[in-house]
Amino acid sequence: MKSPVPDLRLSVRNEAPVNPNGDFVLYWMIASRRASWNFSLDEAAAWGKKLNKPLLILEALRCGYPWASHRLHPFILDGMADNARDFAKVDVRYYPYVEPAKGAGKGLLAALASQSCLVITDAFPDFFLPRMVEAAARKISVRLIQVDSNGLLPLRAAEATYPTAYSFRRFLQKTLPPSLGQFPQANPFARLNLPPLQSLPREVVRRWPMASARALAGEASFLKSLPIDPSVKKAKTRGGSRAARSVWKRFLNEKLSQYAELRNHPDEEGTSGLSPYLHFGHLSVQQIFTEIMDGEGWSIRKLSAQTKGSRSGWWGVRPSAEAFLDQIVTWRELGFNFCATRQDYDQFESLPPWALKTLQDHAPDPRPFLYSPEQLENAQTHDSLWNAAQRELVREGCLHNYLRMLWGKKILEWSPTPREALRIMIEFNNKYALDGRDPNSYSGIFWILGRYDRPWGPERPIFGKVRYMSSANTLRKLRVQEYLKRYGA
Repeated sequence: MKSPVPDLRLSVRNEAPVNPNGDFVLYWMIASRRASWNFSLDEAAAWGKKLNKPLLILEALRCGYPWASHRLHPFILDGMADNARDFAKVDVRYYPYVEPAKGAGKGLLAALASQSCLVITDAFPDFFLPRMVEAAARKISVRLIQVDSNGLLPLRAAEATYPTAYSFRRFLQKTLPPSLGQFPQANPFARLNLPPLQSLPREVVRRWPMASARALAGEASFLKSLPIDPSVKKAKTRGGSRAARSVWKRFLNEKLSQYAELRNHPDEEGTSGLSPYLHFGHLSVQQIFTEIMDGEGWSIRKLSAQTKGSRSGWWGVRPSAEAFLDQIVTWRELGFNFCATRQDYDQFESLPPWALKTLQDHAPDPRPFLYSPEQLENAQTHDSLWNAAQRELVREGCLHNYLRMLWGKKILEWSPTPREALRIMIEFNNKYALDGRDPNSYSGIFWILGRYDRPWGPERPIFGKVRYMSSANTLRKLRVQEYLKRYGA
């Protein structure tokens, strides 16, 4: 079969055969949680067409994942509710499952796989997902194919770990163009005509019932019944592909033209707000790229012949579009590159040697302020701007991009050791942020400690040669008065 997906995006994860006598093709949706612009869905649909079999889509939500809470669960459930509506319109069967207790979902995938022709799943390079897929590959009795929809560049196209955005940008400019013509389908079900799946296996549905409408709605009474953290409250931001498209369209039509000028000023709310949707797979970067470039009247012929790693000018579009593309392509995919090529992506020892040395040399330095993790979590410091940023994170599940850098620099300054500072940053970000537990999150946190950066002078106490930031300087540079009112005490 000629796959609709580029070879570099496909990985066969076990040696089990395809079973042509199975009842259906199974798409195990774990990262690309959407019904369009999804390479995994394209691959699953192509196998269904080749074998003339129904397509069954399993999207399951565990309750035992790290930091599971009343914030993260509803955001994912919003996406599952959208998928239920979208897949009800086409000839596939959607199977949403929400685990009621830790471990209750164990065996569901294997049970469905045993009646399938093969299993297609998503690639995602961090959190518990790589281990989960590796374990599944050993257990199921049919072929498991993993598909990479993460970025414009296939993860396997970059075998090395790139130490800076400049070096990765230069690599992208030389390597990316062929992939710009290889995107997933905006409507994967057009003219597909797969046979319908008349019914799900009774013994499977009896043991693992499909999620109810009440569950997919994320009702408070349902959430209370789950063994997840109730202290992290539901955020105002709604999840799912519908909300993702709405946020994206508003940014594209109203904010993109001023992105370069306004993105760093918290009062202006000039950032895209897309990172939670990209993290949970509710929106595709290929769709974002296509719709930006359509608005720019762009064609691949506009790419600059210069591939020297320049931050602007290579795409051949307006400055604000260039600035946004550098964030959503270069910086985002740089983080995915690190997680895909380094298993220690979340470890202190993964910092570049110069940063490790300077932070360890200055670890014994006296701290002007020392705050406990509890004081930091509750925004109980002397610094009003830092406290506001922490309150935004705790209340909203997000943190302004520029202030995230200052937030981390101060945690480094106020913690007894840089290793403890890293632990606190990861804990807070993964616990509260909707876009936590993501390669981009780890990029931002580790940048604070020197990853992707260079040594800076003069050498300072605590920071050594790691870049320093101060709240006073940030207050002078940025417009934050409304932000401080919004997240004041």
